[in-house]
Amino acid sequence: MAQFGFENDLQGILKLDMPITNAPMARWQRKASTSTASAALSPGKSSNLSSTPSKTPSKTPGKNKKCTPSKVGGDRFIPIRNGKQMDVASFLLSKETEPLDANNLTVENQKAWSVKLNGYDIDEAKILHLGGKPLNAPEGYQNNLKVLYSQVTPASVKKTRYISSVPDRVLDAPELRNDFYLNLLDWSSRNLLAVALRSNVYLWDADRGDITLLMQTERDEDYISSVSWTKEGNFLAIGTSDCKVQLWDVETQKRLRSMSGHTARVGSLSWNEHVLTSGSRSGHIHHHDVRVVDHHIFTLEAHSQEVCGLKWSPDGRYLASGGNDNMVCVWPGVMEGSVGNGGQSLHCWSEHQGAVKALAWCPWQPNILASGGGTSDRHIRIWNVNSGSCISSLDTQSQISSLVFAANYKELVSGHGYAHNNVVIWKFPSLTKVAELAGHEDRVLNLALSPDGSTVATVAGDETVRLWKGFELDPIKKKTERIKSASSVIHQSIR
Repeated sequence: MAQFGFENDLQGILKLDMPITNAPMARWQRKASTSTASAALSPGKSSNLSSTPSKTPSKTPGKNKKCTPSKVGGDRFIPIRNGKQMDVASFLLSKETEPLDANNLTVENQKAWSVKLNGYDIDEAKILHLGGKPLNAPEGYQNNLKVLYSQVTPASVKKTRYISSVPDRVLDAPELRNDFYLNLLDWSSRNLLAVALRSNVYLWDADRGDITLLMQTERDEDYISSVSWTKEGNFLAIGTSDCKVQLWDVETQKRLRSMSGHTARVGSLSWNEHVLTSGSRSGHIHHHDVRVVDHHIFTLEAHSQEVCGLKWSPDGRYLASGGNDNMVCVWPGVMEGSVGNGGQSLHCWSEHQGAVKALAWCPWQPNILASGGGTSDRHIRIWNVNSGSCISSLDTQSQISSLVFAANYKELVSGHGYAHNNVVIWKFPSLTKVAELAGHEDRVLNLALSPDGSTVATVAGDETVRLWKGFELDPIKKKTERIKSASSVIHQSIR
């Protein structure tokens, strides 16, 4: 009951400027009633009244017109507060300076008082609304300047990027050799996917869907250990278990040459213009100039075990090699007629604790190299070749078999074996996880990126090749890239 009484007092305070029915009589009303009463008691100014003169004259001397109105509805209204309302107001003012009592004043009471006095809770009021949905305009409000100043900004068709958790296509890869140290998949600039299935090499046309058997080994006991396309996509290098490196013309489907020199299987290959570099199980790295008869240029020696990873940088200045000895080495580029730095490595890093097969150069930062370790290591490490330092490191909790940079969104894609057998997309350079693609039932062996950078192909021990289409450019961004590329071609032609 005390609460209701307090609310009635508050309501009374809010209505101070309204006419008050229980207030004392106004001064002019008292004077009017006094004059009327006196006139009724002593008509004609009888001498029965007290002879003491009145202190307040009924009329102003020197004037015939009354200055005080004699009836309700005069020229102004002076409100009068009763004593009860003033007491409540004084109480509230005095309580503001006193410390809050947790026992008597609760959060609910404060909120109720704020809503009663202000019409809303002050704590929840917003002076500037900077986020979220815009506030709705009052009902019936119309902005006359809306047509004049409003404009439609071009928006992308795809507001948010969608990465499907299921592959866009699944291809069968029977008799695929489930060997972690081999490189059995590569995608050419002409949109041909080369896959090595034991002793055969198949080409899959991503545009038309046609499948072609390019070659097969002469002996049944031999198998394909690595494949690699040239930059133009018209020649394919194939490494075999019988220590040979073959060069094939895919248009005529003919073998151009077979290059020997290794003493063990060739598990890794990489192109740099006319120079083909091959890595062997013996730990040796050979440079081949495919233009000349005497193809062997130089041998690089740094690894004590099988070289399972080889990658030339996009600008051709550096060669990265990874081996089963847990080493990552960086070599200088091959200059015309000689080998830079006398065949000595620029850097050799031993931070990995497992075999290093996964290597990838950053397309937009040619001096940045990413490497991934095997089951005993499971780390992705980012290296700066210029300074020779490790920029960052990430424990993926899974064996890393392959790495590739997706330039469309500046991301790093990793393929994993034991124990997750999945594909993970990382934002670069923060290495925060963007998406995880699961579907393979065995370890992922190799990754390859499509020429337009929109699709990643994965081959795994479950004898399947899966295509993940999660890197398509936004239509607006794609149009901008085309304009930039066209302008660069124009500038080159002018020069």
